[in-house]
Amino acid sequence: MQWDDLKLFLAVSRQPRLADVAQRSGLDPTTISRRLRRLEADLAMELFERTPRGHVLTPEGQALAMRAEAVEQAAADVATFADAQGPRAAGRIRLGVPEGLGTLLIAPAMADFARRWPELGLDLIALSGFVSVPKREADMSILLTRPRAGRLKTRKLSDYSLNLYAHRSYLANRPEIQGIPDLTHHDLIGYVDDLIYSSQLRYHDEIAPGLTPRFCSPSVVAQWQMARCGAGIAVLPHFMAGQDQELVCVLPRHVRLQRAFWLAIHEDVHATARIRATSTFLSDLFRRSGPALLGPLAATPGPADSPGENPYQNQTT
Repeated sequence: MQWDDLKLFLAVSRQPRLADVAQRSGLDPTTISRRLRRLEADLAMELFERTPRGHVLTPEGQALAMRAEAVEQAAADVATFADAQGPRAAGRIRLGVPEGLGTLLIAPAMADFARRWPELGLDLIALSGFVSVPKREADMSILLTRPRAGRLKTRKLSDYSLNLYAHRSYLANRPEIQGIPDLTHHDLIGYVDDLIYSSQLRYHDEIAPGLTPRFCSPSVVAQWQMARCGAGIAVLPHFMAGQDQELVCVLPRHVRLQRAFWLAIHEDVHATARIRATSTFLSDLFRRSGPALLGPLAATPGPADSPGENPYQNQTT
């Protein structure tokens, strides 16, 4: 029995669909299934029931999951102890981020991260969804809402703004837009309703009741590309579309939405050198990126903690 197989077992116990685990682990579902069956054979017990909903733990699987989580916690404690012996930031961090933010803001800053911390590696998990810190799918995660449960340290990174954007060619060939009611005569771009993973992404209901997108995708990057090719009008973050020369901001004085990014770190690792280094990197990056995040109509440049105040807040259940 190998620890890597136990880690994979834990991943499937937390996310029953093999396709989801494959997306996050980089392994294909066939390999994951084969390794799980090998683990079951090594232990001579059935760990999962294969159902239409995915892999569901059997009673024996639940018992093993409790013990495997204890091993996982022990490994985290060893890492915390090692980091506490000195200030050297080394090892590997897994950071979960929303897809657009990870692609447009954080990924371009990786060269700076590499220069500042040459012994620190980072897995940037940029998904159209969220990566769970309480379930140990990541060491830290940037979320659209402040988490209310779990053994977490949380703090607000920054507000950010969103506006309506469309390509010039689209606007030139469609009815003039002078106010929000005119949007009903246009092709809108947005999220697939039943795949929305956060209520913070339900933009159109906030702009006007009854607005329904014609073209939808769970990927904000795909929505951005739809707008760039002239398919319609999309609600996009300013940091993504504000500097795009292909796009025009539509109704900037009528429609400006504001949201926030929150950083969540597991309580067990928040004091380690590698976590502190990554947290410092994110704080510096968001501070520098204030104008890009908030846009020209922002009233404030970004989050400001009171002098001497601990920016992290315990969130323990």
